[in-house]
Amino acid sequence: MRLLVKICGLTRLEDVAVCTGIGADLLGFIFHPKSPRNTDPALPANVRTCGASKVGVFVSQTADEINDIMQRGKLNLAQLHGDQDPDFCRAIGANRVIKVFWPDRYETTAELEADLRRYQTSARYFLFDSGASGGGHGAAMDTTILKGLNSPLPWLLAGGLGPDNLDQALAVKPNGLDINSGVESAPGVKDNAKIGEVFRKLAGVR
Repeated sequence: MRLLVKICGLTRLEDVAVCTGIGADLLGFIFHPKSPRNTDPALPANVRTCGASKVGVFVSQTADEINDIMQRGKLNLAQLHGDQDPDFCRAIGANRVIKVFWPDRYETTAELEADLRRYQTSARYFLFDSGASGGGHGAAMDTTILKGLNSPLPWLLAGGLGPDNLDQALAVKPNGLDINSGVESAPGVKDNAKIGEVFRKLAGVR
């Protein structure tokens, strides 16, 4: 599969238009009141995506709440940033879930792989983020544990990614990149020049 690019933390229609126009595969909309990028289902419900998939990012909602927001927001995928178990993921729909993991929680690659196998039939993609919980930290992770990773599902890499550190991210051979604060001028406000630079740098690998 070709390298997927997700631009997350979208809060403005003009930024959505830039991302769809430049070829983003996934558009991320955050539904977490504590986030400065929190938005309303009306935003994704009313945007034209030009074929890109719309992703809702969730932390602490119940499965019923997530399914309701996904319906109202006309979302394609749910990115789960909490400690939701496989049964929770299946309540959303295995083919609709991007399950988040934090490699910093694991001592070895083998331990991480064992946890991934628990979710291989209850998610569509995995996403590896920096820190030990939550998201939006804006900090890059130590990707040593991901080198040679044998994942049962395609996975995306997140964590402070932007124009200046794409080479390090690509070195661990992810199936996709999740980009947020690295292409912003302020939380929830995307920088068109930075987005353009990211896609220019990735042109040879997509």
